[in-house]
Amino acid sequence: MSIPTREITLNINGQQVGPMTVPEELSMVDFLHEYADLTGSRFGCGQGLCRACTVIIDEADGTSREMRTCITGAHYFNGRSIRTIEGHATKGEDGQLKLSAIQEAFLDHFSFQCSYCAPGFVNAATVLVERLQKEPVAKEDVKQVIEDSLNDHICRCTGYVRYYSAVHDVVMNTPGLVK
Repeated sequence: MSIPTREITLNINGQQVGPMTVPEELSMVDFLHEYADLTGSRFGCGQGLCRACTVIIDEADGTSREMRTCITGAHYFNGRSIRTIEGHATKGEDGQLKLSAIQEAFLDHFSFQCSYCAPGFVNAATVLVERLQKEPVAKEDVKQVIEDSLNDHICRCTGYVRYYSAVHDVVMNTPGLVK
């Protein structure tokens, strides 16, 4: 008996990956770890509840959204463009990595404890900031919008206050996100 396979091709962090043949039942988090050598997305609960495995899907219309990878098959992502936690920092002209505003804020606020949940929180906050760039929010609604965006992510170390505070600072200090 052989394992059924299919080809998959996608864009991960701006790089074309594939075509490659992988098992039909392979989860995306396993694809990222085993085939793309990207281990930043975490396998936490295996049920899509903790969201440590979250990646960003970049849609053709310029919007982005979160997607849990432990409960989503790799083939769902065929032909799509995604970003993982490894895709947020950029290289400067000097060759040094430059963290995203969200990553910097999380460091500045000492948001990370064990950091297991960090990839999901970074991706969720990034999707929020990108949404607010297109649809700014009223100042009085910022806290609720942040809570709505991060609320489904679980931090077992209870670092929520620091994550929320860091995102609040980014939203309030980035021109054009608040009206």
